Amino acid sequence: MQSIILIGKPNVGKSSLFNRMAQKRIAITSEISGTTRDTNQTLIEIYSKKALLIDSGGLDEKDELFKNVKKNTLKVAKNSDIILYLVDGKLAPDDEDRKFFHSLKKLSKPIALIVNKIDNKKDEERAWEFANFGVKEIFNLSVTHNIGLDELYDWLDCFLKQSFSKDEEQSLEEEQNSLQNIDEHHIKVGIVGRVNVGKSSLLNALVKQERAVVSAIAGTTIDPVNESINYQNKTIEFIDTAGIRKRGKIQGLEYFALNRTEKILQKAQIALLVLDADEGFNELDERIAGLIAKHHLAVMIVLNKWDKAQRDFDATLKELKLDRFKFLAHAPIISVSALSGKRISVLLDKILELFENFIQKIPTAKLNALIEEATKTHPLPHDRGKVVKIYYAVQYDLAPPKIALVMNRPKALHFSYKRYLQNKMRENFKLEGVPLILVSRKKGQRDEE
Repeated sequence: MQSIILIGKPNVGKSSLFNRMAQKRIAITSEISGTTRDTNQTLIEIYSKKALLIDSGGLDEKDELFKNVKKNTLKVAKNSDIILYLVDGKLAPDDEDRKFFHSLKKLSKPIALIVNKIDNKKDEERAWEFANFGVKEIFNLSVTHNIGLDELYDWLDCFLKQSFSKDEEQSLEEEQNSLQNIDEHHIKVGIVGRVNVGKSSLLNALVKQERAVVSAIAGTTIDPVNESINYQNKTIEFIDTAGIRKRGKIQGLEYFALNRTEKILQKAQIALLVLDADEGFNELDERIAGLIAKHHLAVMIVLNKWDKAQRDFDATLKELKLDRFKFLAHAPIISVSALSGKRISVLLDKILELFENFIQKIPTAKLNALIEEATKTHPLPHDRGKVVKIYYAVQYDLAPPKIALVMNRPKALHFSYKRYLQNKMRENFKLEGVPLILVSRKKGQRDEE
């Protein structure tokens, strides 16, 4: 367990800060210099992170007793993880404090200068004089009036590692064990797109047989067609769905085909959104993509008829990811020719990859290490002056991955910060092609949605 030592000359308020951080009266405090001679220690919790807090004897050399106290204090400091050096803000900085501080700084540990007893405006003005210590980490405190501790806790949080109580560990284990069971050898793939983009031709190319009727007549496929193949020791079940037309053009059985397509997506795990690269893209393609996003499916965008298209691939990627399908920016885009069979094997390999991403279990330790680093790099904004903290994160479901952020103020998590965390997770975990669901909640809350 990490340790934090409070260190400084006698009578600067170390024991008072010790009691304040411990949230109980442990150390004896008095106006008599050198009241604390031996080290006191207690377990504290800062934003759900536990640490050992150590109150040390004062650094002084006025007699043999104090020289021994100082020697013991410096020994404990060398074995501590974080050092808080306290000075009396009502007094001017002195060379002895500066000397002690810089000798501790050479230990190459996180160290902060705590200017205590800053009780009024006059004290605040005087506190600026301590900037000549040459350290950025300076915190003005009034331990007596409980002022300034939030900023100190934010700084400490950057260096403390996440630790869980037995109840929390049990809760995390229960959530990990409650992840739904997925058949890792059976993949369900829905093929969707507007009429006449080549979905049936794509199915035939994937299963290597004339399974679906193909013609140039728009809407040839009315009933969904299922076919399974074995590939790399996996069973991939394809569903060739009826083409979707604009509602004004839906005729007869095609109305039922549209409804059946929706039901198929409810059962699918991966959606292949087929686009006609030769004809171009339109608003209906975007509406179909919205159905995929609605069902939180893994998705791959398939540019069919690429051999006929007179298009620049990079420009096409930009149009799809930055303009038409911003909400599917995580989806890989594959160009194929269903009729010639070009790049179909690439498509099959990508399906296996997306499925692994879709059903993955992210280790809790790695997830929390990432959250800790992300919040350290870009701290959470305060909520009306109150500190907002993520205590820990845990994956509570998969297919797609769903992450709960356990927080003190879950409603204060802004959508832009949530997007920042999602981007960080995508950078560090294999999440291409899958939606990533983040929810914020309080400790003990189980309603994730």
